[in-house]
Amino acid sequence: FDSLPPARYKETMNTVLVWIQQSETKLCMPQVAVAEYEIMEQRLRELKVLQSSLQEQQKGLNYLSTTVDDMSRKAPAEVSQRYRSEIEVILGRWKKLSAQLVEHCQKLEELMTKLQRFQNDTKTLKKWMAEVDVFLKEEWPALGDSEALGKQLEQC
Repeated sequence: FDSLPPARYKETMNTVLVWIQQSETKLCMPQVAVAEYEIMEQRLRELKVLQSSLQEQQKGLNYLSTTVDDMSRKAPAEVSQRYRSEIEVILGRWKKLSAQLVEHCQKLEELMTKLQRFQNDTKTLKKWMAEVDVFLKEEWPALGDSEALGKQLEQC
């Protein structure tokens, strides 16, 4: 009986596996090009919540690892190997998920910065174009008014 996992082990294993599956599904959502800053902010908030959840689930993962280590010392080799293989798969998925989460957050933050910069540049350009439009619609000075023509030439 020493080589069998405690009931808490199975419950924790199921909880961690369900969480990993749900998180992998969330991260596998197709990434679409978004040109609305608010939508990007919402997605970043969702990813940050997922990161917090990852940290909360870390306790369960640590428990599973230590339990497998304890069982390995007491269990026969084939039983021990089975549990070690099981935890190795979970740890692999965990590391991949964790890395993807960090990567998605960084990429989204970079894209948000670029979008913000683009929006600011667009505002500046539109303002300039409006000023040019006003200038172009001004009345042209009379041909004999060289001083007014000189000022207008300088403005151009």
